[in-house]
Amino acid sequence: MVARVTSQTRMANSQLNLQSSAALLAKLQDTATRLKKITTPSDDPTGTADSMRVRAAQSQTAQFGRNVDDGLGWLSTVDATLSASTDILRQVRDLTVQGANDGALSPTAKEAIATALEGLRTDLLGKANTTYLGRTVFAGASDAGVAFRPDLSYTGTGASVTRRIDSNATVRVDADGAAAFGTGTGSAFALIDTIVADLRSGVNVGPNLGAIDSRLTALLNAQTAAGARQNQISAAKDAIVSKTGTLEAQRAGIEDVDVGEIVIKLKQQEVSYQAALAVTARTLQPTLMDFLR
Repeated sequence: MVARVTSQTRMANSQLNLQSSAALLAKLQDTATRLKKITTPSDDPTGTADSMRVRAAQSQTAQFGRNVDDGLGWLSTVDATLSASTDILRQVRDLTVQGANDGALSPTAKEAIATALEGLRTDLLGKANTTYLGRTVFAGASDAGVAFRPDLSYTGTGASVTRRIDSNATVRVDADGAAAFGTGTGSAFALIDTIVADLRSGVNVGPNLGAIDSRLTALLNAQTAAGARQNQISAAKDAIVSKTGTLEAQRAGIEDVDVGEIVIKLKQQEVSYQAALAVTARTLQPTLMDFLR
């Protein structure tokens, strides 16, 4: 049986086809404007899932990047402070060598050396209490505000400060002040106090040179360890930069449209729509009923 085709049927079909073509054109225009393949999850459920996965990885990598930057700030501060502390202690050693020449020094000269050593002790204690963003870099997780109090007691709690640089690795970003500067009567500060007291009391300060060398070795060891961790975290930063670029390329491949491709599709659909308009105009030409109205 042949289905009856009426003018109304032809008009309805033509309008439906025309609306479908117009809707596709509008969608392409919207895509070209936004330059995004996915505007709603229903556009591409699989692509949406992939996009969410990549964006989660980007967020995690960005956090690792912030951790690395903060860690580099800590370790740069530690390295610079230990370097300056080593220079101070070398000056202490040089002055101690001068003070050990007991027979050639007058009491005034010894007092001048003692005064200079006191100044260096103050400088060294200031270095040992260096902070980064309000946190002491030589007292671990301590919140005391200083690593060494005026009575030379150490405030470190034993808990170090670490930063996570990837999913499987953390790096210590502080330094052990007790190991670097010593504590209590065995500290570099107490050692300088002893040298000053010996100079003023006329005791030979030469035997203190060995203790100074030991403290210099401890500072250099701490600086070497901090430098190794700084190299590790710098390598992690390079890896994060590379991973960030890779993830962004993946995200763009999933979400972003190719400008050249979308322009071609848009032009093709515009041509199709114009053709649909022309065909519809010919299909819906006036009938006899239009003249009898």
